[in-house]
Amino acid sequence: MRIAVVTGASSGMGRDFAIAIDKQYELDEIWVIARRKERLEELNEQCRATVRPLALDLLDPASYEVYEKLLAEHKPNVRFLVNAAGFGLFGTFTDMDMKKQLEIIELNDKALTAFCYMTIPYMPAGSHIINLASNSSWQPVPYMNVYGASKAYVMSFSRALGMELRDRKIHVMAVAPGWIKTEFFETAIHDDTIKYFDRYYTSQQVIDHAMKDLGKKKTVSILGLPVRMQVRLVKHLPVSLVMKTWCRQQGK
Repeated sequence: MRIAVVTGASSGMGRDFAIAIDKQYELDEIWVIARRKERLEELNEQCRATVRPLALDLLDPASYEVYEKLLAEHKPNVRFLVNAAGFGLFGTFTDMDMKKQLEIIELNDKALTAFCYMTIPYMPAGSHIINLASNSSWQPVPYMNVYGASKAYVMSFSRALGMELRDRKIHVMAVAPGWIKTEFFETAIHDDTIKYFDRYYTSQQVIDHAMKDLGKKKTVSILGLPVRMQVRLVKHLPVSLVMKTWCRQQGK
């Protein structure tokens, strides 16, 4: 049984990735994972493959056991793993709830790492892992520092994992978009600390570009020349200058 596994599939990037992969590849099932089962079930109307909704809260370690048991039971041929579940918060570190900030790490990093570990044994040569990173992966980002650090982990982990899996011919790609207008912002905006957004892309634009990069076996997918130029620039500038420029843009 050939399947794709997509976390964070109830909305935004996860949902759009599930639809895009289904359109482009022949699969028997797509296992879609998120908390909102009714939103997952809606994908049945948009996908050719059979959609298996798994209503799991990835902040609960018990969800790992459920997923692991399903893999052991069905022994699927996992052609795609898309780790799109995640969230962030904008605001001053000491003004925001500690528990919520720790949950950013739990979801963006711990769950992503666990799903890679559990899934790889079921992935044959020619399969793909797509991890959702961010333009924040490249630099420390004051006033969204936990989120930025969590995405720096995703980028480093994805690149290193891809190198380890080369001999098994499993391709790993990190997707590092700029600002995308999705439900992410409904959770992320804590107050008016972050108010400067230079440009927005749509989720569909990011995914269309990512699917092309997937075909080219790229290890990192970045949409937009301005974003790519920014990435190159911050690699060569002093970190303190990059952070000061960001703070100045936000009126800090």
